[in-house]
Amino acid sequence: MFFWRKSCTNRGNVLIFLKLRFMDFNVGLTCPRAATGYRHSDNDLALYKTTDHLLKIRLPSIKAISEQGNKESDALTIRKPLPLNYKENLPIYPSIFNDVIGPVMRGPSSSHCAAALRIGRIARDLMDSRIEEVNVAFDSRGSLATTHESQGSDMGLFGGFLGWEAADERLAESARAIQEAGIRVRIEIKDFGAKHPSLYKLILKNSTERHTMTAISTGGGMIEIVEIDGVKVSMAGDYCETLIYLDSEGGEVLDYLRKNIDADEIHIMSGTDVRMIEIKTQKFLEEEIISALYVRYHIRHLKTISPILPVLSHHRSTVPFITCDGMLQYNTSKDLELWELAVNYESARGNLSHKQVRERMAEIVRTMQKSILDGIAGTNYNDRILGYQSGLFKKRMANQQLLDGGMLNQMILCVTAMMEMKSSMGVIVAAPTAGSCGVLPGACIGAASALGLSVDEVTKAMLAAGLIGVFIAAHATFAAEVGGCQAECGAGSGMASAALVTLARGTVKQAVDAASMALQNIMGMVCDPVANRVEVPCLGKNIMAASNALACANMALANYNAVIPLDEVIEAMDRVGKSLPQELRCTGLGGLSITKTSKRIKKRLKGPSTA
Repeated sequence: MFFWRKSCTNRGNVLIFLKLRFMDFNVGLTCPRAATGYRHSDNDLALYKTTDHLLKIRLPSIKAISEQGNKESDALTIRKPLPLNYKENLPIYPSIFNDVIGPVMRGPSSSHCAAALRIGRIARDLMDSRIEEVNVAFDSRGSLATTHESQGSDMGLFGGFLGWEAADERLAESARAIQEAGIRVRIEIKDFGAKHPSLYKLILKNSTERHTMTAISTGGGMIEIVEIDGVKVSMAGDYCETLIYLDSEGGEVLDYLRKNIDADEIHIMSGTDVRMIEIKTQKFLEEEIISALYVRYHIRHLKTISPILPVLSHHRSTVPFITCDGMLQYNTSKDLELWELAVNYESARGNLSHKQVRERMAEIVRTMQKSILDGIAGTNYNDRILGYQSGLFKKRMANQQLLDGGMLNQMILCVTAMMEMKSSMGVIVAAPTAGSCGVLPGACIGAASALGLSVDEVTKAMLAAGLIGVFIAAHATFAAEVGGCQAECGAGSGMASAALVTLARGTVKQAVDAASMALQNIMGMVCDPVANRVEVPCLGKNIMAASNALACANMALANYNAVIPLDEVIEAMDRVGKSLPQELRCTGLGGLSITKTSKRIKKRLKGPSTA
């Protein structure tokens, strides 16, 4: 069971006591916000080994003490006094559409370009859309010091400062656009001891205001704002956020808000020079409430931060399971297919109807299909390593000039086309990341094309893949900066194998076993991009991951023994990824990245902000 309580000092430091024991997951679960596979400070991410798997708990400004308990319970029991600066502590679970499949975007890397754009959008809201000057700092020992330009962090930040969407066709020209907008941006590489490899430190200015913001990219386009104006926060972009800057202690303001608004969280938080209230809601405060705050109380500013994720979080949300083993237990008497289990999960997580979940995934599938078709038709972009190769593959496949790979050749074609769209600034879907965007859609849509299956069948397969991705997002990471390429192409391969089993009308157990075997086969894969571009060996690794998915799907359909349960494989994958040297985790400092040819190509190429 879970048992915990927390107490707060006047500085907002939180002490948590936890007793942990995993029991039956057949009930709705409530647990603290799921981690995304990183440790950005010793106090902010606690790891607890339970009898079943590794539990990760992420909360702002937390020191946690674990003790083993014996009392059993079906769900999380929260026993705590309600301190001044918290309404209640709320669970956030991975969403298929937030964390796993998406965003729809342009750019070479989701953890760089899409994540940076989302960070920039939040920074723009913090400045009320009036940014005049920005200082950006990356840690010299982090991933971004060597990849921020070549993998699109700069491009994404500029687009976010301008208020653009992640799929905006102007992104390739964002450096020019930011200059034309009169926003002065300075980027510095400093040694400030960042504890996360993808950390952004921003100083934002205009003629009347100055704000600071610290954010991290957690993989696949997901982000977390961890500090604003010296105050520890935790913003993932899944709420309407309101920040009220105070000129007083704020107790009366807090009382007023609790009586007059419906909020998931209300916090009073303090930094060195700032005291603020943070409010998390599904919609922004009404104008009459805002007017009353200014008239009745001493408030300096009120900032509204819009959501950046497609599925909002809600404090009343529960999920039927959060591990593969829990899912299998949940399904014991239900006999649902994997895609149906995915619909049940996402419907509960996102407060969506089953129809809405299926329609949203069908729309994503159509976007993927169009990207593949556009890629096969031909892409043209000067600033890349690899040119248009899928057309030649298609021609030679049609002329029977390739070895007979059957369905696999169709998958290779689709994977290549999707990766070429990414490298040419075309629209793609990060699934689970942009660097691995070819694996899942290429394997799934390629196989469906060879089998003559409908969009509806592909949609079901994508939902099944998304649920495997939820387990990875909850208990490992999609960030190559944290876990190497096994976190991207490896995760994509596991997801794709389950999708292929679903296309073949296999069982839930077969799909889960396929995912387990696929992840086992690809564990330990490093991330060493040539010239710091997400092209080589990324294309080959995407194709290999799709091939692995096909092989493992057929092995599972033949009832091969996976031996290691999926939950345990994900746990091992997370440990292995974190044990990889920094040089082999998307820093451009090891492997193929430092070959003579790679250095020569890097010197020849310009950054992605110019076509």
